[in-house]
Amino acid sequence: DWNNNDLKGFMEGYWNSDSLYFNSGSKLKSGWQTTLDSYVKNYPNKSAMGTLKFNIAKISEINPDSYFVMGEYHLTRDIGNANGNFMIIFKRIDGQLKNIADSSC
Repeated sequence: DWNNNDLKGFMEGYWNSDSLYFNSGSKLKSGWQTTLDSYVKNYPNKSAMGTLKFNIAKISEINPDSYFVMGEYHLTRDIGNANGNFMIIFKRIDGQLKNIADSSC
């Protein structure tokens, strides 16, 4: 969804809750809408969004319904590339794995 310039589609993987946590740029944010608003502000168009690729380094089970994923992200853009690391916690909610906490740097 990211690579199709579809932020709302991309956010389908996130828990739609005020208890979602997102840490990026040394700022901790909470809430699904706050996270979407931040993405819209920082990535307002396809040029800013570019093409996103992930390199997964580790997936580890916390319990049968929760996992953490660590890796690298690579954002290729005409306006300048962005690369970094992430750790995401996924939890099974209503039968679907959802991102409940995301830390990217």
